[in-house]
Amino acid sequence: MNLNQSQSLCLRDLNPVPETKDESVPITGVIPTLLSPWILWAISRTRTVQTIALSLLFGLPLNNAIAAETSFCAGPFAARFSLTLQDGSRTEAMGPLFYDQLAGDERTLAYPPFFSHVKNDAADSEEYDFAYPLLTFDRFGAEYRWQLFQLLSFSGGQNQAEQKKKSFTLFPLYFQQRSEDPSQNYTALFPIHGQLKGRLFKSEIDFTLWPLYVKTVRRSGIAPASERPLLDLPDSRLAARSGDVTTYNYLYPFFHRRFGDGLRGWQFWPFYGTEHKDVTTKTNSWGDSESIPGHDRRFVMWPFYFNVTNGIGTDNPEHQKVFLPFYSRLRSPQRDSTSYGSPLGVTITEDRGKKYHEVDAPWPLIVKADGEGKFTRRVWPFYSHATNATSGSDWILWLLYKRNRIHVESLDRTRTRLLLYVYSHTEQKNTETGRAQKRTDVWPLFTRREEFNGSSRLQFFAPLEPFLSTSKSIERNYSPVWSVWRAETNTVTRASSRSLLWNLYRGERTPTTKKGSLLFGLFQYSSAPEARQMRLFFIPIGGGSRTNLTGKTTN
Repeated sequence: MNLNQSQSLCLRDLNPVPETKDESVPITGVIPTLLSPWILWAISRTRTVQTIALSLLFGLPLNNAIAAETSFCAGPFAARFSLTLQDGSRTEAMGPLFYDQLAGDERTLAYPPFFSHVKNDAADSEEYDFAYPLLTFDRFGAEYRWQLFQLLSFSGGQNQAEQKKKSFTLFPLYFQQRSEDPSQNYTALFPIHGQLKGRLFKSEIDFTLWPLYVKTVRRSGIAPASERPLLDLPDSRLAARSGDVTTYNYLYPFFHRRFGDGLRGWQFWPFYGTEHKDVTTKTNSWGDSESIPGHDRRFVMWPFYFNVTNGIGTDNPEHQKVFLPFYSRLRSPQRDSTSYGSPLGVTITEDRGKKYHEVDAPWPLIVKADGEGKFTRRVWPFYSHATNATSGSDWILWLLYKRNRIHVESLDRTRTRLLLYVYSHTEQKNTETGRAQKRTDVWPLFTRREEFNGSSRLQFFAPLEPFLSTSKSIERNYSPVWSVWRAETNTVTRASSRSLLWNLYRGERTPTTKKGSLLFGLFQYSSAPEARQMRLFFIPIGGGSRTNLTGKTTN
């Protein structure tokens, strides 16, 4: 009998599995050679474990192999169980090296730490991670993006006008975009020549032999600069670009000329620069006319002398003069501030708008502020306490102990840290309901989360989670590798689960049931209202029936 015939014969002896569309990814591997012969004999005595073994040996679909079992544990070899904190199920195999999870509309398939795939049909989104963050793919509806270590990327989708576009980047050498709207097309070969649109925090960038010539445009609705010569008169430039701010840089950043709606300026850095903007108006998104303040700015021998006036046309214009390092002065209807020996000298501030008086001597080492809008006591690096209407911060020996608090409307958020990330505790409290969401990290030992409904999750170990607490990719690709202990409690359903060494031990509880598994499932126990059962080497060795409320005995 050959290998294929033997495999077919074994599979025919198992419980039949209903034929379904196979959407799982096969796992290939070899049963660990460290399993002693008596474990292999025990595995052969149970049909479910035998099916899993053959699936891993011959590359058969793992999900179909145990589809008939709603719950099964032979960890860390393989396990299937219901999720504790949400509706769904999870299959794990070969310790931390594979899991397949279905939670609501979201399906996750992963081979930590090498690969993971998440798909949500309801949200029409999916993500791929290959050796995260080396290679990733993200899609939401028609929008998508591939990236290789943030240097090579492909992206595409539709804009608000439902026009398709595709972009390619080989950072920082080549940039390209193609769109159904030709005005959105661009190509750039850095530093030779090119054009960018909506990149690097600018609406438009044109360059030739960077840094010899660079033109940047801020805001939307940009008029092409190529329609006019580089040395056109300033007045004609202003007329051509009403509503935009266009800057021409020659031998960047030393010389530039800037034009816009009521704006003009130039600089020969670091020797001299000047810029003036008139008060202008624009129509906002609600269709109303909105006033845009003007300004006057000038510097000589940057950064030693500045003369700046901001907020022209408003009820609080600010005028500032700076003579570094000797003197700095700011005057406005709402705020006066004077510095001697700036930036590390004495600064005296009277803020009438926020209602506080502050003395820094020298800033930022020693700070004293008093008033309705602010209270501060700081002696750096020994101690600091600062509060205002919506936030507060305290620290001792700077990085040794730090506490921050933010209060806005119905949310009160507090974070306490020791040695920056060694210990961190964050609590977000809904002041209307009194419920709180909490997170505690002790690097690199553990991380614990508690949701607003009281449900919690505890994980040992956590070398990356304290630094990247909001990263779902870290949680998918790396947390399973080093989470040797997991404990989850659902306060809504009153269910809980515990897992040690990737289900080498696993225990689960509900209000009516209790079950556990140890050492590849060689020892198992379960308890339910109807009966109790215990297995050793998959052989029932104890248990019995219980008497129900009617007085009848059930087996």
